[in-house]
Amino acid sequence: MKTAIICFSDAGASLSLKIAPMLGAGASDIHSTKKFAEKYGFTGHDKVSEDIGDLFYSCRALVFVCACGIAVRCIAPYIRDKKTDPAVIVTDDGGRFVIPILSGHIGGANELARLIAEEIGAAAAVTTATDGAGRFSCDAWAAQRGCAISSMETAKRVSAAILVGDIPVTSEFPLPDELPPGLVKDGSGPLGIYIGVKTASPYGETLRLTPRTVTLGIGCRRGISKEAVNEAVTSVFADNGIDPACISGIASIDVKKDEKGLLDFAADTGVPAVFYTADELNAVPGEFKESEFVRKTVGVGNVCERAAALGGGRLIIRKTAVSGVTVAAAEAGWRIEF
Repeated sequence: MKTAIICFSDAGASLSLKIAPMLGAGASDIHSTKKFAEKYGFTGHDKVSEDIGDLFYSCRALVFVCACGIAVRCIAPYIRDKKTDPAVIVTDDGGRFVIPILSGHIGGANELARLIAEEIGAAAAVTTATDGAGRFSCDAWAAQRGCAISSMETAKRVSAAILVGDIPVTSEFPLPDELPPGLVKDGSGPLGIYIGVKTASPYGETLRLTPRTVTLGIGCRRGISKEAVNEAVTSVFADNGIDPACISGIASIDVKKDEKGLLDFAADTGVPAVFYTADELNAVPGEFKESEFVRKTVGVGNVCERAAALGGGRLIIRKTAVSGVTVAAAEAGWRIEF
């Protein structure tokens, strides 16, 4: 997703041209009034505010070069949820301050504001509490490391607790010897953080941060529905104590690339689907549960395990059949870094 820059003055236009390259943006990504658009080669309209809705929903970040009040009024009608809203940053047209005003943690506005401030010689005015106190921010860390957050309400409680004391953390991955301020290694307590792909709940209230590291391998009969695929995946993951939020992609054989139920399931899950040829699957090293019937049908004796292993890494769920769907899962290597 792209980044859009919005400005309303001559000074703002000049500063926007300096900011654009560091964000991978160009003049066509800068939006201004017709007067400055014609002068600088921007995208221009009489009322730039009319573009904001489309930009808000299609961009990963919006950078306003103007007064904070203007930016707030522009985005106010479109704010929905901190998990989906884009990062919104404001810098004055004199380039003195860079202020993240929306999605500072999950959207990455705080990090982006610091980057812009460093590049233009401004001060980054980051106002989120954990950042101001120099304490661990669970939602910002999860966003940076590609982890799903089990509950935003629990994340809020964890963040509030970290401001006044240390919160226990445990993980299925090795924790470094030195933890950031606000965290302590401990496997028990009324409130804590668990990092891993399992549905573990070691604390009275557990915030699970789930890395998206698992490739889901799927085989299915022709004409399968997305509901059947979802039911099978949900059931198999529950039986293995693994959170489906860890799924980073779906893999199968190329004869299934037009299977509507499988494609719809991938779209609903929000992950890409990859399809391999029988030769590619047969070339995957390892021991797999082979079926002669499947081999005669599609040219490879096991689709789901081989597809998962080819797309991911170490198999953590072996081939399991549920109502016309075969499911397997492989986990790629991952480590905790703070």
